[in-house]
Amino acid sequence: MHHAIRGSDPADQLGPIPKELATIMWSELPSLLEEIRSEIIHSVPEYADALRGPLGHVARTGIEQSLAIFVDQITRPTAPSPLRDEMFRHFGRFAASEGRSLDTLQAAFRIGARVALRRGKKMGRRYNLSPAVMLAFADTLFAYMDQLEALSRQGYLEASAAAVDDRDKHRRRLLRMILSGSTAPRGTLEELAEQAAWRLPDEVTLVALDTAADPPRSALDPDTLVDLAPGRRCLLLPGELGDGRREMLEGALGTARAAAGLTVPLSDAGDSLRWARQALDLAELGVIDTGPLVLCEEHLTTMWLLSDPALLEQLARHELAPLSGQTPVRRERLIETLRAWLATRGTAAQIGAELQVHPQTVRYRMRTIDAAFGAQLTDPEHRFATEIVLRAMRLREAAGLPPLPQEPRSAE
Repeated sequence: MHHAIRGSDPADQLGPIPKELATIMWSELPSLLEEIRSEIIHSVPEYADALRGPLGHVARTGIEQSLAIFVDQITRPTAPSPLRDEMFRHFGRFAASEGRSLDTLQAAFRIGARVALRRGKKMGRRYNLSPAVMLAFADTLFAYMDQLEALSRQGYLEASAAAVDDRDKHRRRLLRMILSGSTAPRGTLEELAEQAAWRLPDEVTLVALDTAADPPRSALDPDTLVDLAPGRRCLLLPGELGDGRREMLEGALGTARAAAGLTVPLSDAGDSLRWARQALDLAELGVIDTGPLVLCEEHLTTMWLLSDPALLEQLARHELAPLSGQTPVRRERLIETLRAWLATRGTAAQIGAELQVHPQTVRYRMRTIDAAFGAQLTDPEHRFATEIVLRAMRLREAAGLPPLPQEPRSAE
């Protein structure tokens, strides 16, 4: 029974091919080598330069060695062939490094097998070989070619994985350099971008990821820069966040939360990420109520109002100081009425309907407010600052954050 070659292990057997056939085949090898080489050049133009150029002798040696070992193993079926194995892994690695497809490489192997089988049929007729011998020859030949394909595939996949790892390392380094605000010359960025196989864009959009987000690389657009290191978790997207980019992100993130910053020039990428992280923090606190993907452009006012809590605290103390003498309950009611008046500039009846209190109650409260604030509410700057404080207070209340202090420090 025929046993196909599965590797270069000494225990592997070629099968029931008469050893006398090896003597016949040795004389065929030089012309068979040239025929295989010519057929590959004709049928696979992509390999024409490789077979004719400076590295042609390497390919020629590989074909020659593979044929010689095939014939040699007829007479010495237990002989290992580690050099051949490594040579064909090298062919696979070389194809990957040159950007050639694995299908094209394996097509070249199939051409070699076809030419060798054609030559074998001629030998069979010439030497009157039995059908059983020719069938064993064909089975063994294709098993041998399968083995060579497997070796080259192994080298190809190893090289491809290494190339992806190297590219990703270059891209992470490039992303970190972009975000560092480095004053490195544009040429340095361009050189690193070339190593990363990435074209420097004029504008970028940064995306901050929470700790649960782990988007698969295959689900992201190929030009997305990724950094999932702790404390850095982010994506960089060239250009604007259009509908296509947004759908891609939502599909890659699933239910995990992320925030997209504003689109900015490449040199301002750090700002886009800073805003994205601020929006992500506000979403996690509940200040921003949205889906898994937060868009900064939809929450700019909220982000601005809450961008500096310490300064907002000082502003609240300053602008609401006129109400410091009131009891907490009364101060809360006066603030509620003042907020409604600043937002609507409505009549007592309109404000009363909004607050669900009697218009006379509104008038009484407004007289108290006028007496407390005096000319402060007629001054545009103070009125604007007071409205900012009251809007920020409402945002903080909605998120369950501690209320802003309203008493001047001197009164504490």
